[in-house]
Parts: sequence; structure tokens; C-alpha cells
Amino acid sequence: MHRRTSASISLGVLLATSALFGATPSLGADEAAARALLKSNDCFKCHAIDKAKKGPSLKKIAAKYREKGKEAEAEPKMIKHMTTSPKVKLDDGTEEEHKIIDTKDQTALKNIVQWIMSL
Repeated sequence: MHRRTSASISLGVLLATSALFGATPSLGADEAAARALLKSNDCFKCHAIDKAKKGPSLKKIAAKYREKGKEAEAEPKMIKHMTTSPKVKLDDGTEEEHKIIDTKDQTALKNIVQWIMSL
């Protein structure tokens, strides 16, 4: 019982410290793996972390789900978006098919979502 309490306190301190300094802990997301897969699929050609390019920033994508209180919907919707090539409307008003990410690895896809949501 004492160990569980210590672990809960430690997690609370980590989260409070992160909030105090403006950081959001990824709680398990492998940033290096997420960035590598996004880079190898040319995702950074259209998306940047914190500024709009051809597509919205990754931070804006994460904020969209947080603002609406729909974090639970983020994973299935983002994975579907990355794997089904839906038509997307760009800021200039044109439409194109979103590129399909080149992996079937659900763990890797979930990791990308977790990392984006941690931004």
C-alpha cells in the first residue's frame, strides 16, 4: 500500500512540476520514434510542430481535440486520417488527398498520436 501511495505522489509531483514549467509530459510516447516515422513519410513537408505550413501545425491538431474535450476521439480519428487518404481542404482553398503513412504497425501509429497530443 505504501509503494502505491509513493508512486501516486511521485506522479503527482511530476505532473505538477510539468504544469508549473509549461511542459506536458508525454507519458509513454516515444518522441524519437514518432518524429522518425513522420519524417520518413514526409509528413513534415506539410506539417510543422508549431506553425502552419501546407497543413495545420501538429500543436493545432492536438489543440483541436483538447479544446472540444474530445481527447478520447483523437486516437481513432487521427489514425484513420493517417491511414485512409481522405480529401483535405488546404488553407488556400484547394483540396487534395492526404498521404497515407507507410506503416501498418498500430503501436507506431498510436505512438505518433500520443506524441502529437503531448505537444
